[in-house]
Formats: sequence, C-alpha cells, structure tokens
Amino acid sequence: MKFVYGRQHWATRERGQENCYLLTNGLGGFSSGSMIGSNTRNDHALLMACLHAPNHRYNVVHRLEEQVVWNDEEQGDRQKSVWLSSQDYVNGERQENGYVNLSAFRFADYPEWIYDRDGVEITKKIAMRQGENLVAVFYEIDNQSARELTLSITPQFQLTPKGSRPKRSQTLTFAEGRIESNGLTVWFQTNGEVCCFPQVVTEGLYYAYDACDGRPCEGRTLANHRISKRVPGHTYAVLELLYDMKEIQITSDQVFQEAVDRRAELARVSGMKREAAQMLVKSADQFVAKRESTGGKTILAGFPFFEDWGRDTMIALAGCCITTGQLETAKSILRTFAAYCRDGLLPNLFPEGQGEPLYNTADAALLYINAAYLYKKKTDDLSFLQEIWPVLQEIISCYKKGTGYGIRMDTDGLLLAGQKLDQVTWMDVRIGEILPTPRHGKPVEINAYWYNALCIMKELSDQLEQPSTHAASDALDYAAMAQLTKKSFREKFWCDTNNCLKDVLSGTDADEQIRCNQIWAVSLPFTMLDEEQERQVVDTVFEKLYTPYGLRTLDPADAQYHGVYGGSQMERDLAYHQGTVWIFPLGAYYLAYLKTRKYSPAARKKVKRQLEVMESAMQEGCIGQLPEIYDGDRPSFSKGCFAQAWSVGEILRVYEALEVIGASSVLT
Repeated sequence: MKFVYGRQHWATRERGQENCYLLTNGLGGFSSGSMIGSNTRNDHALLMACLHAPNHRYNVVHRLEEQVVWNDEEQGDRQKSVWLSSQDYVNGERQENGYVNLSAFRFADYPEWIYDRDGVEITKKIAMRQGENLVAVFYEIDNQSARELTLSITPQFQLTPKGSRPKRSQTLTFAEGRIESNGLTVWFQTNGEVCCFPQVVTEGLYYAYDACDGRPCEGRTLANHRISKRVPGHTYAVLELLYDMKEIQITSDQVFQEAVDRRAELARVSGMKREAAQMLVKSADQFVAKRESTGGKTILAGFPFFEDWGRDTMIALAGCCITTGQLETAKSILRTFAAYCRDGLLPNLFPEGQGEPLYNTADAALLYINAAYLYKKKTDDLSFLQEIWPVLQEIISCYKKGTGYGIRMDTDGLLLAGQKLDQVTWMDVRIGEILPTPRHGKPVEINAYWYNALCIMKELSDQLEQPSTHAASDALDYAAMAQLTKKSFREKFWCDTNNCLKDVLSGTDADEQIRCNQIWAVSLPFTMLDEEQERQVVDTVFEKLYTPYGLRTLDPADAQYHGVYGGSQMERDLAYHQGTVWIFPLGAYYLAYLKTRKYSPAARKKVKRQLEVMESAMQEGCIGQLPEIYDGDRPSFSKGCFAQAWSVGEILRVYEALEVIGASSVLT
C-alpha cells in the first residue's frame, strides 16, 4: 500500500504539519518528522537512538537544515538559495519554508519527498536499519537547468536524553567521521563535502504539537559542520548520508533494500490479502522491540511517548504477533512475562537497571492466559503451553485466594480489584489523590477476562499432560469456578434499564455508567451472556458509544462526559477515559458484532464498509499507522500517541476474522 500526497495537503504550513512518518529499528529507537520536513514535537528526530533497549533513548540528530544554492554568474556570482526543509520558530523570528518547493510526498516502505524548483528535481528518502541505531538519508539531484547548484545540508544535533533539550553550554566536538557531545558519539558517513565551522546554537524551535498538549514547546539545537554536493548544470548526482551510534559498515543502498525486503516478508508471512491489512501488518512490526533486561522481545505501547507495559503488551500481542504470523516473537514475549510472574501478577512496567517491576494491573495476567490460548489455537504448540502451565495455574490460584492491589475472588465467584489510590484497570489515570475514573470493586471487563481464563484453563487441563487425578480435579475446579462466576455475573451485572451491562459493581453511581468496557464480555472466546443479551450489549454500545474511529469511553449523555481531549496535563487526564474515543475497543466491537450476527454475509459486508474509515485514518496523523485516541465529540484528528500498538493489533484481528470466516472463525 502506497500513500501519496500532493501540494493540496500542504497548502498551508499548518496543514503540512498534520501528518508525519515513523520508522523504527527494533530496539526502541526511531526516526520521525512531519510530512513537510519539520519537527512539530521535541520527540521528533531524524535519529532517536536507543542505547539500552527499549527505553534508554537519546535524541541524537534532531533534524537537517536543507537548502539549494545557485551561483548566478550573470549577476556577479551572487548566490540565490531556497529552502527544502521546513521548521517553525518562536514568534516567527525565522521561517524555513521548504514546503513551498515540495511537490510530492510518498510512503510505502519508507518516506520519500520530491522537490522541484527552477528546472531542478530533488528526491529525498530515509530508512532505518533493524537492530541498529542507524539511519540513512539519500538525495537524488536531477539538475536539468544550465546553472550549477549546491545542495547544502546542516545537521542539527541535540545528543540529549529523549524529552530534554541540550544546555546552552553543551559543546559538539568534530572528528573525522564522528561527532561527540554529552558523553555520546555518533558516527557519520557521506559522499558529500564536509565543511566545519564554529559551533552554532539555534534557539527557539517551535513545536506546535507539544504546545497544544501543554508540553514544553521550545527547542534548541547545536551545529558545527555542513555537508554539501556541487552539481553542474544538466547533471544528475546523488548525496548520501548515514548516521550510526557505532562505526558504519554498510551502504545506504543496502539499508533501503533491506527495508523493502523485510516489509515484503512480513506481509507474505501474515497471509493477509487486503492492502490495508498488509500495511497494518508492517506497522504492527514497528512496535516489537528487544528488551535487554530480559533477553527477550517486548511490545512498545505507542510512539512517540510510551514504553512497554504489561497490559498493553497482552492486548496488542494477539494482533501484532499472532495474527501477523510472528509466532516466535509471540512465544518470546509470553516466555519473558512468565519468568516475571509474582504472586499471580504480571509486570505492568518492567524494571530498568536494578529496579523492581511494577505489578499494578489486574488485567495483564488474565489477558496473558487469553494470549497464550490464542497462540495455542494458531499453532497447536502444546509443548509451550505445557512449559508455561505452572504460571497459568499460579495466576488462577492467586486470584482466587487473593493477591496484591485488592485483587481476589469474592464468595460469589466474581473478582474484586483495586483499593485506596491503586488504579488497576486500563482506565488508570490518577492525578495526585484524584481518581477521575474510580472503578474499585468488580469491574465488568476484569470479570469477563476472569471467566474467559477459567474456561481456557478447563480446556487446557484436559489437553496437557498431567497426572490423571490432578487433571480431573483441576478441570472440575475450573469448571465449578466458571459456573459460579457466570451465574453471579448474569444476576448482578445485567442492567435492564439500559439494556446492557453495568460497568462496575461498587455500590456507587459509577456502576450504571455506560462505558465501552462491557464489549469484551461479548467478544472474548468464552462469554457468559445469552444470545439476546449479547446482541443488546452490541446494540447499546453502537447507539451510545460507537464512532467510526473508535468507541467512546463514556456515554455523551453522562454528566461526567468530556468531549474534547486537549489542554494542560490535568485537562487531558480528566478527559482521557471520560468520553475520549479509543480505537482499540473498536476491534472488540466489530468481533462482537460479527458474532451476534452469526457472521452473515450482510454483517461481513457492513464491517468491511465501516473498516474503510480505518484506511482513511491511516492517511492522517502518522502515515500507515493508527493512533491512540480521538476527541469524543466529532472525532476527526488523531490525538495522544500518533502510533499505538493495541489500536493496530485489534483492528488487524478484525481483518483476520473477515478473511477466515467461511472456513473457520477466529473466535472458536
């Protein structure tokens, strides 16, 4: 799938900055910037390196200033120059307006810009290498004019930890083939002419998308050399530039070919037929990264802000790894989390250095059991399930008798979760001692996950090798617990007034709020409601919460509803789960809709048509990706992380369902 944009998409600078590209390297590093070549966030960078995978990230090469300079002999050797790069500066003190010379932007396997001006066409492309902090930039210069020109590139460095900015006193040291600063060394290689000059500190870069989020919005960069390429009239030439955090031993041509070949193989292995699904398969791979502290793989929750979290990983894993056919990666992630299981809980946040994992999540462990089950359904790899079986048993045992964060099975078979200021569901915002979405008690999706896990355990206990007496007693125990949970769930969660499920059992007004969390009680492999109740849940969710871009987190008719996400951190946090639209529950909605319509041709046709909006969403924000959230009111522009793992993974599962229905269902 190729995305092509033209001048109408950057008729103004603001419009041109709405979209960006993303490249990742499988370590946690990335390259990202706007479609017109500007940085609209301090977290944008040509090279955001990761020196200890996946979270020790450094903004190394922040951006490139790019100009074309002509020597005009007819006017006494006076120089004429135009910008290729674009960048906003505070108070408009300086403007790089290269977007006016940009005629096309394309993205398939890497971003590509085409500039034209006065008989000259320049094509630029960028690629990253997997497993290395290496970025390659390649320019093709087709000078069809009679005049000689010079393409001039001034690299702008930060060489600081991600999210910070260099101090005014920070210095760059230039040596042959490398730049050193702040204890870091970046190597570079070019076929251009390198010219050093006294260090220049550029102040006042303006990051419009940090400003609208209430983040620090002014930047600073350092420069001490220029790279140039002289191109006589009627001549074609190339300029290549590579940066790496170690000595470079590869050509730019190899980097680009590797990128194309790798992404083609990802699409082939997935077996997906639709172009949009194939693009999401490639996008899903961008979240998979090495985790050095565990020696395995992990999934980064979102770019440019988030790291790897247990809950997000377990939700994203199904679509990003199992659906895509990256089964060894899925096994590596499951094995890693199994090694860190403590008291039946899985880490929500892994340690760095000597730190201890954080286990503040009630759903990660239950979702782990679901992910393991989906892996087994895809592979029939019973030997691996046998390996992690003790961990699965530990999860159920600890949840039953009680573990941390108030998580325990009540006498009615339902799970309690959360206590004091602990927020242990995905609606986990806490502002000091304020809990905008308090869900202590018995959350609906946690209990849906619990029942699903019990049913999975019963099924697996019949299939895995164990002493016969243990297998029989385990299966009976899981079956009895599941039956009790189902009975209590149907008695206590159903709300006749709203024709749907309560969000939580807590004895507060929050219980009957209409939220998207109930959709998982229909979409999971094992569910508790009868057919009519499941259909009513789907219909109510559609009526109250559905948008083509995701599900609202709260009914707009609720007094606590926030329809716009933006402003200060406090304002954003108050809106985050109080009406904001999230993409990832939309995957469960579509799977639930297909299920309750018995996968009829009409239902499949409707979902296919509705999914076309996701193809539109992939063209806005981060190109080829799906974002984290949208406003609850009239969702149109992506917000939050511009690329979110569980958004991509859950929509991929819908594409998979549509492609396999007829032979077998992904839900059975």
